[in-house]
Amino acid sequence: MSQLNRLLAVCLLFAMSWAVAAANDSLNETLMFEVFLDGKKIGYHRFEIDGPRSNAAVRSEASFDVKFLFVTAFSYRHSAQENWAGGCLNEIEARTDSNGKKLNVIGARTDDGFVIDTGEREAELPACIMTFAYWNPGFLEQPRLLNPQTGEYLAVEVEELGNDLVTIDGREIPARLVRVTARQMDITLWYSETSEWLALESVAKGGRIIRYELS
Repeated sequence: MSQLNRLLAVCLLFAMSWAVAAANDSLNETLMFEVFLDGKKIGYHRFEIDGPRSNAAVRSEASFDVKFLFVTAFSYRHSAQENWAGGCLNEIEARTDSNGKKLNVIGARTDDGFVIDTGEREAELPACIMTFAYWNPGFLEQPRLLNPQTGEYLAVEVEELGNDLVTIDGREIPARLVRVTARQMDITLWYSETSEWLALESVAKGGRIIRYELS
C-alpha cells in the first residue's frame, strides 16, 4: 500500500465511523467534513445518523481526488453502513475503491460473536465490538477496534494530550486533544467541550498531512 493510500485509509477508518459525539444522543443528523491534503482541499466525507448513538443506523460517503498538473493522480471512493445495538456494532457493510483497488467488508453479530468477512478471509470476533467510531467517545476506552475498510481487528493505544485551540471556519474553539495509535496509524483528534468531533489530522511518511474539518 502506498504512503498516500495508507494515509487516506487511516483517516477513513471508520470509513464507517461517525463524525460527531455530542454529549447527548442526536437524531437524524447529517454532518459534512471537508478533507485537505497538505492544506489543499481534495474532497469530502459526509455522515448521516439516524437514532441515538447506542442504537444508531449510520451511513457515510467519502470522495477524494488528488490531482497533479490537472491530472488525477489518486482517487478514493468509500460508502458504508453500520447498525448499532446496545452500544455494540450489530452489522456493517463497507465498500471502498482506493485508486482502483476494491475492498469489501461485511459483518454481523451472531449468538457466539461477531463474524467479519472480507471476501478473502473470515474471522469471528468478540460479540461486542466497536469500529474507530470517532462520533462516540466510548470508542476511546476500547483496547481493540475494527478497521471497517480492511476488516482488521487492531490493538490501539489512546493518549490524552490535554487542552488545545482548534480553528474551524475561522473561529478558534477550545478543544480536547486526543491521540489514537495502532499499527502504521497515528491519528490526532480534536473534540469540543460537548464532545463533538471537530477535526482530525494524520501525518504520513514524508510529512504529508491529511486533515478533516467539520464544516
